[in-house]
Amino acid sequence: MALNALRGALGFLTRLPVGHDERAWEAFRRTPEAFALAGYVVGALLAPAFALPVPEPTVAAAFVAGVYLLTGVNHADGLADLGDAAVVHGSPGRRREAMTDTTTGVGAVLALVATVAALALAGLALAALPLAAAAAIVLASEVGAKCSMAAVACLGEPAHEGLGSQVTGGGSMRALGPLAVSLPAALLLVPASTAAFVGALGVALLALRWANRRLGGVSGDVLGATNELARVVALHAGVVAWTLS
Repeated sequence: MALNALRGALGFLTRLPVGHDERAWEAFRRTPEAFALAGYVVGALLAPAFALPVPEPTVAAAFVAGVYLLTGVNHADGLADLGDAAVVHGSPGRRREAMTDTTTGVGAVLALVATVAALALAGLALAALPLAAAAAIVLASEVGAKCSMAAVACLGEPAHEGLGSQVTGGGSMRALGPLAVSLPAALLLVPASTAAFVGALGVALLALRWANRRLGGVSGDVLGATNELARVVALHAGVVAWTLS
């Protein structure tokens, strides 16, 4: 079950050629811990970028490219949709309509540009750190981002029927599993990895509150946006904590 759930999580959260069968999807859907487990895999695959013997700006560019080559753009698409919804005034229904509009609005552009720029700046800052510190922060950030998705999924209620609704619900007790699985990453390099993980969870709480108030619940777009925002906040929080320690 655990292996199938991890395969399903990797199939859902990355572009790796695994976990696209029905058995893996069903196992993942019933196992929120698989979110965090997938974070370990993604973080471990991204960290080697900081060992490249090239100038720091090139390392940062390689890191950003690696993020989207590995994880795809589905989560970024969710962030874009939420950016459009955020600039709409009115009821949750009107905001959800904006999210399904195929036209890319200014909210989407601003959300994507700001997030990618922040990701690149985080990569540049990480490139200046010792390799072990950069790797620990990247791992904790990726696990934290995936744990944040799990938290939003477990604690939220679906805004509508869709892919996101299939992994949403279960309550606070169900959210404890991903948190427990994530703790080794959070404690890998105190205080930097801890700050990264806490930063990611902070994004989850804010995203959940915003989605409930502005959208009437959680959707797949909310989960994707949570991942993108939590990663960036976690990386910067980890770098700041390392610098101040």
